[in-house]
Amino acid sequence: MSSKRCALVGGVILAFCLATPLSPAAADPAPQSTSPAPPSMVDALERDLGLSEAQVVTRLANEERAAAAESTLTAELGGSFGGAWLNDDASKLMVATTDPNAAPAIEAKGAQPVLVKRTLADLNAVMQKLDAAPRRTTAAASLWYVDVKTNTVSVQAPTVEAADALVAASGVDRSLVTVAATAERPGTYIDIIGGAPFYIGSSRCSVGFSVTRGSTPGFVTAGHCGRAGSRTTNPTGTFQGSSFPGNDYAWVAAPGNNATPYVRGSGGSLVTVRGSTQASVGASICRSGSTTGWRCGLIQQHNATVRYPQGTVTGLTRTSACAQPGDSGGSFISGNQAQGVTSGGSGNCTTGGTTYHQPVNEILSVYGLTLRTG
Repeated sequence: MSSKRCALVGGVILAFCLATPLSPAAADPAPQSTSPAPPSMVDALERDLGLSEAQVVTRLANEERAAAAESTLTAELGGSFGGAWLNDDASKLMVATTDPNAAPAIEAKGAQPVLVKRTLADLNAVMQKLDAAPRRTTAAASLWYVDVKTNTVSVQAPTVEAADALVAASGVDRSLVTVAATAERPGTYIDIIGGAPFYIGSSRCSVGFSVTRGSTPGFVTAGHCGRAGSRTTNPTGTFQGSSFPGNDYAWVAAPGNNATPYVRGSGGSLVTVRGSTQASVGASICRSGSTTGWRCGLIQQHNATVRYPQGTVTGLTRTSACAQPGDSGGSFISGNQAQGVTSGGSGNCTTGGTTYHQPVNEILSVYGLTLRTG
């Protein structure tokens, strides 16, 4: 005897149902991560996600495997790949595809196939048109992003009318986009630091991750913290490159300093960075900031575009990890994998908020940097 599971995504009923034989539940051992998280991260995830220690350990192990599976399937599925995300408890990686014949390959990686109308490339093309819309139409919008769970692009603004105006001005097919009113008013966190502090004149920001370029040590941070040529203290360095708005990243050369593979965790503990594999939508993530300390949440979307007062920034990752002014440039890390540097957000850590980070792999690629890992 078997049960069948079907799904409905973006208004599209799956063309296939997955048949699964029914059998007595087995007492499988809880999955274990190959790189256990430090106790400070486990404690913070327990606090911010409302989980037990055992649930955190299991979740992190599942997320580690999901990231590897997503990376492999992205390459294997090629043009039919529609994105991926974890379910609510991170027990299953959902992988979208436009090809019904891809189901066996997806299941072979322990993931759940979801048939959709649009590829991730299709959705990213919509984002490119929205990003290219005239400034006067983007000014009233708060953010727009690829929502892989609904297989659409979401546009949000203070009013639905403002969101509709951006969609109309961009010339994208209205059926590919959902619009909504939002209370979010993203803003940058330039005045204070996260992770470890550094100073630009009288302003403070935070170190994202230690890097090297050739034999020169330095660090990556938010672009809105300083322009190329700006001098820093504690550590002493110089901004070699900076991009904001459009992007929100920068790198600072800091010769004479020791680049370490660490991020400040809860209570001053150190979290070792092992790599920079992008975590899946739905995965847990933690952020280090001098104002609010070590805070954790979930990855909500990749490839979000945010309209700040200073201009539009594209390609950000949206998370439920809270932040407040002063947390700019700090580290976002999932498990032991570097994810990005704090760009901005809305809300706060008292009532809850949304925070955006600039993915670290883009920064490394643009400037030819090597992430310092341990």
